[in-house]
Amino acid sequence: MTAPTGRRERKKAQTRQALADAALELFLERGYDQVGVKDVADRADVSVTTLFKHFSGKEALVFDQDDDLEARLVAAVRERPPGRSIPQALREHISLGQTQFAVHTADPRFADFTRMVRETPALSDYAHRMWLRHEAALAGAIAEAVGAPEDDASCAALARFALEARSLIQRHPEPERAAEAAFALLEHGWAASHPGS
Repeated sequence: MTAPTGRRERKKAQTRQALADAALELFLERGYDQVGVKDVADRADVSVTTLFKHFSGKEALVFDQDDDLEARLVAAVRERPPGRSIPQALREHISLGQTQFAVHTADPRFADFTRMVRETPALSDYAHRMWLRHEAALAGAIAEAVGAPEDDASCAALARFALEARSLIQRHPEPERAAEAAFALLEHGWAASHPGS
């Protein structure tokens, strides 16, 4: 996220971060369903009204880095090195754990966090819906990169399938193998992956 420059913006960013941190601590300590927004506001020492000025709801507290997600997805396409295909760039981006989660993959709490998201239907549904919101921007970046019209169906399909591949990869017992198979299919097409079928 771009660092806020003005005093007011910095204060808002600090409050938002304090709320996200408090929510994460409480959710991991007690479990998502056992924590209410008032608990989070109290832990961050702000009012519930203030909490709702920064987050749309309880689920949003878990995914506090969504603002940068779309920009990073688009950058994965636009800033890929020469010679790297769009599917390769997207695979690398998704495989490196470039997610909207409040916990980075290097954080020791990451395994507990991802388990909480996976095992809480409200969170896994929210995460999936939020992730797919970036489809139009990603499709536009792909179309721009290949010189296709903005509404090109194949660019939209690649964006959708690449985004959907993430949940398949995360659920698979061998995520790296799943990523390789899914993105090989996107890179080369069904006929190349399954000759004669």
